[in-house]
Amino acid sequence: MQMNTPPRSTIRLTRRGRLVLIATGAVVAGAAVAVPLLNLESPKEKPPKPPKPATLVIPEGWRASQVYEAVDKALALPAGTTRRALPKAGLKLPNDAEGNPEGYLFPATYPLEKKATPQTLLSYMVDTANKRFNGAPTAAGAQRNAMNVYQAVTIASLVQAEAATKADMGKVARVVFNRLERGMPLQMDSTINYALNRFTLKTTENDTRVDSPYNSYQRMGLPPTPIDNPGEEALRAAVSPTPGDWLYFVTVKPGDTRFTASYAEHQRNVAECNRNQQSSKSSKSSKSPKSQSAAAG
Repeated sequence: MQMNTPPRSTIRLTRRGRLVLIATGAVVAGAAVAVPLLNLESPKEKPPKPPKPATLVIPEGWRASQVYEAVDKALALPAGTTRRALPKAGLKLPNDAEGNPEGYLFPATYPLEKKATPQTLLSYMVDTANKRFNGAPTAAGAQRNAMNVYQAVTIASLVQAEAATKADMGKVARVVFNRLERGMPLQMDSTINYALNRFTLKTTENDTRVDSPYNSYQRMGLPPTPIDNPGEEALRAAVSPTPGDWLYFVTVKPGDTRFTASYAEHQRNVAECNRNQQSSKSSKSSKSPKSQSAAAG
């Protein structure tokens, strides 16, 4: 066994101390037994740990990846801990989800109890979502629109990501339904961003060629899962969309989202949006308009 014994020059053992060691039966072999000098300096006090938060806030529209990071931070756990805990969490998800909780990590404020774990917090979120989503208004609204609840949550996630304001949510939902009914691809930039795991307001033509089941420019129908975790207002819009014939929309400038059924009119709106963005760049403004659209197909 290796022993960390200080060099002889650092050992200071008094005669009395040596006699005491021998008298008590201790074997002193060379300098193997030593009494270190006391450090009379006061120990440095460690800074107090910051208090843990009492609650965890999950905003509307956060992706599951953002929720996992927030749980890790709130519980002071190494990055990636919550994501790795998913298989053991026993989440009560619909069969269509195939174990993916995206869309069912309900946005709300959750208490952080002393014994909170990633599993307990994720279960709390999913249980809350099931209570809200499986209630009579949502279930009946989904059935009325010939879809199941999971499909309604998926549409709500698109609405949450695409609508510039809450007032636009019902119209965005109607664009989704109108395009699906006409056999048109949704062509929504939010699905491209999800496929590329990024957040941006600009989608290039090259982006729309990404090989992904979430590429709604190339694939028909809804994406395979929700693309974020929507709130109740987005869900209400998904099951009760505003009546209208719109097929396109674009936010020309903050507070001015334009919906139309005319492709030509939509192109004019997009051109105006691009001019506004270019103007903002040239003036070095940080307030770039939110450009989201069911792009022209």
